[in-house]
Amino acid sequence: MFVPSTFAVALLMTILSTICWGSFANTFKGTRNYRFELYYWDYALGIFLIALVLAFTMGSYAGGPKAFLANVHSADDVNLLYAALGGFIFNIANVLLIAGIEIVGLAVAFPISIGIALVEGVVLSYAIQ
Repeated sequence: MFVPSTFAVALLMTILSTICWGSFANTFKGTRNYRFELYYWDYALGIFLIALVLAFTMGSYAGGPKAFLANVHSADDVNLLYAALGGFIFNIANVLLIAGIEIVGLAVAFPISIGIALVEGVVLSYAIQ
C-alpha cells in the first residue's frame, strides 16, 4: 500500500484530493442538457472504477501484509458485504436527496433529509446497543 513518506508528499496528496473533492460540481457544469440524476450515477460509477484502479495499483504498491488484496482476503465476507451495501445505500440516499431538491428546493429538502437521517441514526444506534 502506498503511504506518503515525507510531509511534502502528504501535503501534495492532500491538495490533490481537495481539488478532486471539488471537481464534482465543475464536471457537472461542463455537461449540457443532461439530467443531474443520470449524471450522478455516471459520476458514482466513475469514482468506483477509479477507486478500483487505485486499489490495484497504489494499494498494492509495496506488497506485503498491507497490500490491498491481502487486506481483502483477511476480511470477513460479511464485512465486505456491509461495506458494499453501505456504499449502495449512500448513493441511493444521495439520488433521493437530489430528487427532493429538484421538487421542493434546497432549503426544504436538505433539512428534512438530514433530520430524518439524524433521527434514524440515533434510533438505530440505540437499537444496536
